[in-house]
Amino acid sequence: MAKLEIRDISKYFKVIGNSSSSAFTSTRSSQFSPDSMHLAGESSPDGMMEAVENVNLSIAEGEFVCFVGPSGCGKSTLLNIIAGLDRPSKGEVILNGRLVTEPGPDRIMVFQDNALFPWLKVIENVQFGLKIAGVEKQKRYQISMRYLDMMQLTKFAEAYTYQLSGGMKQRVSLARALVMDPEILLMDEPFAALDSQTRDLLLVELQLIWAKTRKTILFVTHNISESVCLGDRVIVFTNRPGKVKKEIEIGYRRPRLTEDNNLYKYQRQVLDELKTEIMPSWKVEEK
Repeated sequence: MAKLEIRDISKYFKVIGNSSSSAFTSTRSSQFSPDSMHLAGESSPDGMMEAVENVNLSIAEGEFVCFVGPSGCGKSTLLNIIAGLDRPSKGEVILNGRLVTEPGPDRIMVFQDNALFPWLKVIENVQFGLKIAGVEKQKRYQISMRYLDMMQLTKFAEAYTYQLSGGMKQRVSLARALVMDPEILLMDEPFAALDSQTRDLLLVELQLIWAKTRKTILFVTHNISESVCLGDRVIVFTNRPGKVKKEIEIGYRRPRLTEDNNLYKYQRQVLDELKTEIMPSWKVEEK
């Protein structure tokens, strides 16, 4: 049985304005009545925009899967639905045979913005979730230090996060997620704001961490080389509404480096699939 099943997921948003390029907002507060669920059927109702359409995916235990697609195609929306931070207009997410209806400690999200508490020390940030969960002080300290050691941040445990570089902050954020021992790690463009040198270093570190922990990871990115470097599979999405266009298996040894010429053929496959999807998204944004 698959670890995670995404079954026929669609998501509609309420349009603000009249044009196809208007801003849109989630209808989370109203979409779960029987009437609204009926409206969110096979075709988009008036005044609604479809962000994700009929997405079906099966994720295996310990698999590293990357989502790639044009801007606005619903990758992050789908990740939020899996996290339980949003609800689908149609379809369901099944984790270990159970329906996902809300956030839970079995699914932890790592965002582009590390969202660390600058008034807390590194060790206090990493321990925060464990403290909320009621873990005893000495035990949560030991768990947190183990993951800080894994992130090569042991000597910075007593530093404040504002004293750290961007790459180090993201490692703290990742340690804070891993101490909760989630079954699935959800990562929404966590390295997008970093310089290329720092990002490439973290791509290698993340692969080594994944090899040690064997966590199931879903990783959203706009960066083709990043997706091929990290993923066992790269899921390519269409332009909005986002649908699964292609699943590309990356059959190459790890750890991988973005500049490895042996990855070029996989990068080319992803790019070829994206070409026809990116141009329509530009045209919509230009209207």
